[in-house]
Amino acid sequence: MPKRAYQVDVMPIRLDKSAGAPLFRQLYVALRDAILGGQVAAGARLPATRALAASLAVARNTVINAYEQLRVEGYLEGRVGSGTVVARDLQVDQAPVGQPPVGQPAPAAPPRRDRRLTAQARTAAGFIAQRSRRGDGAFEIDTPALDALPLETLRRLLTPKLRTDFRRLLTQSDPAGIEPLRRAIAEWARASRGIACSAEQVVVTAGGQHGIDLVARALLSPGETACVEDPGDPFVRTLLLALGAKVVGVPVDDEGMMVDALPRAEAGARLIHLTPSNHFPMGGTLPMARRAACLNWAQRAGAVILEDDCDSEFRYSSRPLAALKGLDAGGNVIYVGTFSRILLPSLRLGYLILPEDLVDPVVAIRSLTDRHPPPIEQLLVAEFMLNGHFSTHVRRMRKLYADRQQMLVGALTREFGDLLDIRPAGAGMHIIAWLPPGCEDTALAREAAGRGLILRPLAPFYHRRTPRAGLLLGHAGLTSSQLRIGIRQLGKSLAAFLPANVPA
Repeated sequence: MPKRAYQVDVMPIRLDKSAGAPLFRQLYVALRDAILGGQVAAGARLPATRALAASLAVARNTVINAYEQLRVEGYLEGRVGSGTVVARDLQVDQAPVGQPPVGQPAPAAPPRRDRRLTAQARTAAGFIAQRSRRGDGAFEIDTPALDALPLETLRRLLTPKLRTDFRRLLTQSDPAGIEPLRRAIAEWARASRGIACSAEQVVVTAGGQHGIDLVARALLSPGETACVEDPGDPFVRTLLLALGAKVVGVPVDDEGMMVDALPRAEAGARLIHLTPSNHFPMGGTLPMARRAACLNWAQRAGAVILEDDCDSEFRYSSRPLAALKGLDAGGNVIYVGTFSRILLPSLRLGYLILPEDLVDPVVAIRSLTDRHPPPIEQLLVAEFMLNGHFSTHVRRMRKLYADRQQMLVGALTREFGDLLDIRPAGAGMHIIAWLPPGCEDTALAREAAGRGLILRPLAPFYHRRTPRAGLLLGHAGLTSSQLRIGIRQLGKSLAAFLPANVPA
């Protein structure tokens, strides 16, 4: 039914009987906008409900309900049947833009006042804006093999629990995480990473970065120093900057952080973010001598080491190394793990293994933010681990990712061997394709994005050091069809970009 405009002695009102909104709600909005917009002055008398209902060809109850809602909200005074007027003490600073009468243009929207954002919000927004590109995810560096997920096993494990324990699952809420999952994580850490810990030292988080955020909030005051690897994870660096930390980059070589370049122990650094088992993003394993030196430095400085171990399970040249946390006798290391890279990126579950004296403070911070992890997802992962499927899955993925890395390296070498420096990685879920001198990786990534291909340039991973141009290319989630499409698009981007940017 077409819209009709009805002229009353208050203002032109338009109701649409075919719209989804109830008629009383449409009338309420029209009258409210007229009052706020100054079209109906304070103290003005509104038409009687019978007269307005007749004029609009609606039931009287429609008008009564609209008037009553406006009266309850303070726009109107008086009682229905004894005269209704616009509230005399109503003061309006800014009116919303309502629906204009038929045939008239909408009034201009009032100027929008800029929000006063905190430095934390500005820092985070700027970083996310750089990362929010859409396109083909052929070479995504943190996407596991979604085509090889044991979905049927997960469904089979969860279904009986939902039948028998559904009510209990929906009502339990421990901010540290459910006990079965914390117990499973502690057992896994002891068996695979050499960490002697109890379930009471485990706090379940919404992913690895959430765990880092909780620790930083508990230990790091604005203006205090946090050390990061340079190059290193830009998410972590941006998070620490957003929290007001003074971030110091520590150089990295082929073996990881150069520990002798850390600030003096008495300089007051409070925290180090470290990826010792497989440096992110360059690769490399921190040698035992540097591990011992880092632990000694943390002990002297009274600092905490955040051991970020996001993908160390996927080591191809040897067995996964024991964690730095396993060597920690002074309670200076916090181990950070995640399930997002092993199982599903959308499964926002990770964990911290904390020194005993830090458990309560971190759990308290967790309680003030998102209260507790989702129980059903926790139960699913706990059952998967406690029944032995997690270890099997990691072994299968380790073999699959090694094969996919070999496939990617072979294809890149055949297609671009004279142009790119391609080297296999001993661990992790990506390799680095080094670009020729004079080539800017961020510009190449922008060119590829215009073709619908997402590439991760290496430059944003650097903090203060001069970056060497390269591309991070993920292989873990790379199927053969994605490889063909990705290689083709990468070739087009290189052909379009390099001639103008690389010296002859």
